[in-house]
Amino acid sequence: MSDQDSSYSWQTLDRDLNRLSRLEAATMYAARPLIGVGLSLLFVTVAALAAGLIVGQAPGALFVIVAAAFGAYMALNIGANDVANNMGPAVGARALSMAGAIAIAAVCESAGALLAGGDVVDTISKGIVAPESLADARIFVTAMMAALLSAALWVNLATFIGAPVSTTHSVVGGVMGAGIAAAGIGAVSWATMGAIAASWVISPALGGVIAAAVLAFIKWKVIYVEDKIAAARTWVPVLIGVMAAAFASYLALKGLSRVASIDIATALAIGAAIGALCAAAAVPLVRRQSRGLENRNRSLKILFRVPLVISAALLSFAHGANDVANAVGPLAAIVYAQETGGAAAEVAIPIWVMLIGAVGISVGLMLFGPKLVDMVGGQITKLNPMRAYCVALSAAVTVIAASWLGLPVSSTHIAVGGVFGVGFFREWHAERRARMIQKARPPAQRVPSEERRRRKLVRRSHFLTIAAAWIVTVPAAAILSALCYVVLSLVSG
Repeated sequence: MSDQDSSYSWQTLDRDLNRLSRLEAATMYAARPLIGVGLSLLFVTVAALAAGLIVGQAPGALFVIVAAAFGAYMALNIGANDVANNMGPAVGARALSMAGAIAIAAVCESAGALLAGGDVVDTISKGIVAPESLADARIFVTAMMAALLSAALWVNLATFIGAPVSTTHSVVGGVMGAGIAAAGIGAVSWATMGAIAASWVISPALGGVIAAAVLAFIKWKVIYVEDKIAAARTWVPVLIGVMAAAFASYLALKGLSRVASIDIATALAIGAAIGALCAAAAVPLVRRQSRGLENRNRSLKILFRVPLVISAALLSFAHGANDVANAVGPLAAIVYAQETGGAAAEVAIPIWVMLIGAVGISVGLMLFGPKLVDMVGGQITKLNPMRAYCVALSAAVTVIAASWLGLPVSSTHIAVGGVFGVGFFREWHAERRARMIQKARPPAQRVPSEERRRRKLVRRSHFLTIAAAWIVTVPAAAILSALCYVVLSLVSG
């Protein structure tokens, strides 16, 4: 064989190998979702087997095993959807990498569920269905299983279309639909449902207004001053103190409920004390961090990065403490009903049930979370550490305000509403500045108003998709639950 033929053969082999490597890469990319589905099925199977080992040969053990599988499926979907609201802003602001956000959220969500999660959960989701209407244990168990399965299916669908929805509202809709299918429309407390429907507006509106107000304050006191670094040294510790106070108050209400009865006034006092200590401790840290920084906006982002990461971790802890118990509440109710033969308005959550919720959230976040994290953090509006910090602070303050006012709110709606609030405030502020600049320019150099209106800082398509998903969550979960109840009733005989 000549050198020319040999060279041609090697070139042909190289091209073939390149084609094979590209084909292999394409195959791996296409198979990646299947890996997630496979690992999810493995987790659901392990949860069901663990439940089988725990309940053994007890009466109704099969119901508990199937319910454990449904609960594990629900926990996976919470991790894929709900947790994105806590970590999305930090990732979008590039204060955290996707891998770092997933690791922090997995640890903090699990810690919140296991350390500060409720010992007792309202099994009828805060009075939506009258307990006496589901007094029969078999009907009650079937209704709770239908609620759990339908909520998980709806959150799964919402994650698929890229819409962050409230898992608590999904469970609420599931319980309502199963209750109607089991006991009729009169079993539902429509006053409670009205309050929950009002929270669809209250939660995002409060979150958006507070986030916009905090951003306006930062612009007024820090960004639009002559010496930005000096202003930041004054106000960043104050903002850190407010954040610490809000989280301390919230965690006092949640985490200390096991050892003492904490009212809102006591919780606020605890929060104020801890907030003052954190603000004082932040003064030398911010001063040290700001040394040598240039007097420009880019330098300010550095000072907000660490507080943003800490706030995201605390949000995840608070979410684990609050929402995991709500999600696995129906599973806890099923376990109680099988053990006692009756239903109850409130039951204790067994540790193994909480473990399914905590581990499932972490697994779901790692497998499917990046899609929603990216959407919340980067596709609604552009975030930097200052804007993302406004979202986190808004979420913490709004939850405390809602607890004080007795309003039923959703942490999901608050966080996403905060992102929209920041974006719409930026639009308003940019338009206001543009009008002032326009007046100072000669008519020939002015930008047409139609062109200015096209320069939107919030994606309207995401706004409409998310708003529609929020509105239909409860009725969609209710319809799914009613169908699931009918099917499960037929299957169980």
